[in-house]
Amino acid sequence: MVRPGLAALTLLGILGITAGWWALALWPASTATPDWLVRTRAACFGVRPGGLPSAGGWILLVGEPIGMLGVLVVVWGEALRADLRRWRASRLGGAVLIAVPILLLLGLTWSGKVVTRALGVGVDAVPAPEGASTTTDLEVVGIELTDQDGMRRTLADIGRRPALLTFAFGRCTTVCPTLLPDLRRARRTANRPDIPIVVITVDPWRDTPARLATVTQHWQLEPGDIALSGSVAEVEQALDSLGVVRTRNLTTGDVDHLATVLLLESGRVQHRLDGGWGGIDALLAQQSPRTPARTGTP
Repeated sequence: MVRPGLAALTLLGILGITAGWWALALWPASTATPDWLVRTRAACFGVRPGGLPSAGGWILLVGEPIGMLGVLVVVWGEALRADLRRWRASRLGGAVLIAVPILLLLGLTWSGKVVTRALGVGVDAVPAPEGASTTTDLEVVGIELTDQDGMRRTLADIGRRPALLTFAFGRCTTVCPTLLPDLRRARRTANRPDIPIVVITVDPWRDTPARLATVTQHWQLEPGDIALSGSVAEVEQALDSLGVVRTRNLTTGDVDHLATVLLLESGRVQHRLDGGWGGIDALLAQQSPRTPARTGTP
């Protein structure tokens, strides 16, 4: 014999837990989001472009509540129906039965907006051919990370003069070992040693600010080049703001990402390249030369 009301309360508990899981998985992260919270989200739901859960994360978010509801109906089906009949007969219970579907509808609507925004649904975009330069105009104000010397740097300040911005991680064995040498080669071909290569890690879990000096040597960055990292929340927000597509393997920790290069100038992203770098040397040659830094006391 099930205690009256217990089955209905269990149903509300399942719905409450489900709402909490969905909020944890989809609530937008910010620079104020604690690292432990970001790591929890990544461990539970995976990391996809735009901060969305991985396929396994969606299975957990959708499959687990369905499974719990199924068990509840099978084990306490009669008791649940009796509880709901009693609730409908009372003013408070009737109000709860009206409020719960409304809250569920609002939650699903919010979740749908978060997902469509992250996927870029409804945004007109024409994909560029591989290696083609796409003119853009993207603000980088507010993106602040830590460089290999432990200094806080903003992309707006770094990009006041032309700079190449790309994305990599220290343990990468696929895209990065080709990408960075190609950028150095394009810079030499364009005879623009004054244009720095700026690399933001896509693996802030392992490429921490404390390890950036070692990672910089591994990447063979030259004097004047910059490597950037920060807290997980800071880096994830920066990558999302810059439209960097990546997927983290929760088993190995490696990050699958596209070979993307952005050209910074006048404190903004002016050009974007995805894929091969056939025209990047010509693009660099078109940029205004840097003014040599002054030395000594004015």
